[in-house]
Amino acid sequence: MGNEIVILDSVEKFNRQCGFETLHPLVSIVDMSQSTNDFGRSRLNYGIYALWLKNGVGCTLKYGRRHYDYDEGTVVSFAPGQMVQAEPINAEVIPQAVGLLFHPDLIHGTALSRKMERYTFFSYDEAEALHLSMRERRDYMDILESIQKELNHPIDKHSRELLCDRIGLLLDLCLRFYDRQFITREVASQDILANFDRLLYDYFRDGHAERNGFPTVAYFADSLCLSTGYFGDLIKKETGMTAQRHIQNKIIDLSKRDLLGSTLSVTEIATRLGFDYPQHFTRLFKKQTGLSPTDFRNQSN
Repeated sequence: MGNEIVILDSVEKFNRQCGFETLHPLVSIVDMSQSTNDFGRSRLNYGIYALWLKNGVGCTLKYGRRHYDYDEGTVVSFAPGQMVQAEPINAEVIPQAVGLLFHPDLIHGTALSRKMERYTFFSYDEAEALHLSMRERRDYMDILESIQKELNHPIDKHSRELLCDRIGLLLDLCLRFYDRQFITREVASQDILANFDRLLYDYFRDGHAERNGFPTVAYFADSLCLSTGYFGDLIKKETGMTAQRHIQNKIIDLSKRDLLGSTLSVTEIATRLGFDYPQHFTRLFKKQTGLSPTDFRNQSN
């Protein structure tokens, strides 16, 4: 295939393209080394969930403007609505990757569906892939094998629940492994946190807030070349608070400085901090401190 967009909105469509048998219409385990075809350099628009474990060299992934040649023993994940381009490194090299594919309809209305918001790694960029140790890879593959065993069983009234349980177990395992990865990358994480604080300070010092409005988590994630999901999870792991709360705390600190060290009005301070309406600033300040900005200023005089 060329550079056209391929919409992967069903497990059966993926299997048909790659020459795999469809054992269940909503779930599949695929080994790309056994594929009779591939997607070439096509752009893939995922309409299904996918987790890929790479077991060898063979291709790079392009996500947005970025390329990532992920190493052996790494996991990347995609959710419905994400666009990815696979680019073979060498036409003679067979991709060594095992994938779990499942359609959103499989989990609709189940306990797993209600837990999906926990699995924020589906929004991570490829450069934020999960790197597995040999032991972790064995644990990961054990669950894939249990899913495959269930897929080999004739579909009955128990199939959906059993498949969802096993998929949920795999996703929970990925959460555990990501927690471990955040810890092993502590030095790099501390550097990101320090750069976040610097960018946050510069945003207000240089007048960006007054010109462009209240700073967003997405702005800082993009400035640090991270996905919003990965950045938010990293900040939460490092500080115990969300990135949004970290921004709000900085705003409260700056506003206290202006309230006590200047004659600026509450409206002027709110504008300098990026608020469109002063009442929004007042509401946040009171929520954080228990006092309105005016009461805080008067109490300190």
